Amino acid sequence: MLSRQALRSLRAAAPQRTFAQSSVRSYAAAAATQDVRAPVSVYGLDGTYATALYTAAVKTSTLDPTAKALSALGDLYAKDAKLATVLATPTLTEGDKSAIVAELQKSIGSAGTNETVKNFLTTLAENNRLALLKGVCDKFGELISASRGEVEMTVTSTQPLDSRTLSRLETAVSKSQYVGQGKKLKVTNEVNPDILGGLVVEIGDRTIDLSVSSKIAKLNKLLTDAL
Repeated sequence: MLSRQALRSLRAAAPQRTFAQSSVRSYAAAAATQDVRAPVSVYGLDGTYATALYTAAVKTSTLDPTAKALSALGDLYAKDAKLATVLATPTLTEGDKSAIVAELQKSIGSAGTNETVKNFLTTLAENNRLALLKGVCDKFGELISASRGEVEMTVTSTQPLDSRTLSRLETAVSKSQYVGQGKKLKVTNEVNPDILGGLVVEIGDRTIDLSVSSKIAKLNKLLTDAL
C-alpha cells in the first residue's frame, strides 16, 4: 500500500502546508475531559495516546466508529509489510505526513471519515508519532474489550482448532473461576508447532500450560534434580 514509490507520489501530490491547528485543538479538548475514565490502564507512550483517543471518542459519542477505524488501521499492518517502515521514516516532511494521513483514511473507507479518527491521526503526525500507530491500535483494542466486559482468551495449539473444539473450550472456561460474572470471552486461536502437542490457554493475565513441551520440560527438571 504505502511503498516508497507510493510515498513519492503522495509527496508530489500533497499540498505543502502544515496541519490544521483547529483539528489538533479539537482533539486535545475532547481528550482533556475530566469526567471520562478508561476502563483499564494501558502503559507506554502508545498507551497514553490510546487512552486519550478512547476518552475523546467517549466524549464525542463516537466510540463504536472509532473502534471500527482503529481495528481497520491495525489490519493494514498485516496486509502491508512496508507500512511500519514508511511510518517510521525520520525524514518525512509536513507534506509527506499530511499525504500519509489522507491515504490511511482512504484505505479504511468510510471509517476514515470519523472526525475523532481524523484528528487523532493528525495529532500523531503533528507530534512525529506515526510510528506508534500499530501500538495505539493494539492498546485501543484492549480498552474497547474491557469496556465491553470482554476477557481475552488465547488458545495456542500445534494446528488450527475447529470451531466445535473452540466452542467447547469457551463454554468450559466461561463457567470457571477465570472469568468474572457478567464477562464474556473473546477467543483467539494461535498456532505454534513448538509446543509439540496439547494446548496453552491464556486468559487475561493467567496462563494454563497443558502443552507437551511443558510436560517434557518438567520431566527433564525432575530427572535433573534427582541426579
